Amino acid sequence: MTYVKLSIQEEIARRLDLIEQEETVRVVYACESGSRAWGFESVDSDYDVRFLYVHPRDWYLSVEDRRDVIERPVQNALDLSGWDLLKALRLFRKSNPPLLEWFVSPIVYRESGRTAQKLRGLADQFHSPRASGYHYLHMAQGNFREYLRGDEVWTKKYLYVLRPLLAIQWIERGLGIVPMEFQKLVEALLPVGPLRTCVDDLVKRKACWLRAYPRAKGRTNKRVYRVGIGTSRRGICGATTLGATSGQTGRRVSSNACGNSKRHLTRR
Repeated sequence: MTYVKLSIQEEIARRLDLIEQEETVRVVYACESGSRAWGFESVDSDYDVRFLYVHPRDWYLSVEDRRDVIERPVQNALDLSGWDLLKALRLFRKSNPPLLEWFVSPIVYRESGRTAQKLRGLADQFHSPRASGYHYLHMAQGNFREYLRGDEVWTKKYLYVLRPLLAIQWIERGLGIVPMEFQKLVEALLPVGPLRTCVDDLVKRKACWLRAYPRAKGRTNKRVYRVGIGTSRRGICGATTLGATSGQTGRRVSSNACGNSKRHLTRR
């Protein structure tokens, strides 16, 4: 079970109510879609609130194209963005992976009526393993190029590559729509062993880093990791192989996950 502080829930509800008033819409569904839903948030992670909304009937009768997205600037760690229901239905028909993930989010901030429930019931019919596989493959490749090429890498950026890689394996095994929680992917796909230990350690470090080392002005909270990750293009969406050096192959570990320890891994 994933919990969100009551004060945060109340603020999110207030912000959603304000959007309804300002935009003359009704929010039918709102959920968490970022690292807090994935299960590897840190204490300063934003709340990535994604929502679906509907306009009054006459709004849909216009022959003019109208903006079908509502976005608000990030404020007090709250990042709110939503889609009009018609836009969402068109993307749902195309098996849009982020939208499908919203409906299985472990953190739901608002669910009004039966819209989300009905779409969940239809999700398996419209889910395309091929489309989803390519989505996660491109996400993994893009995140790898953008985040893991430098000499210093944020701890969380490894998780941003690992999650789509595991999602591809989930799809290739025919397990259906990819769950949002990272731990579900890990438990289903990574057997107990050196790689599983390394991944678990990354999650622990990401979660407790700011508790051990508070962010100071002018300081970046970076840790250096080198994790072995390999991808090969095969089948409908590219088979994924994960590998990491550890144990007798050269991993050096000291202290604990939240202390002054450093784990040096080599990227193959």
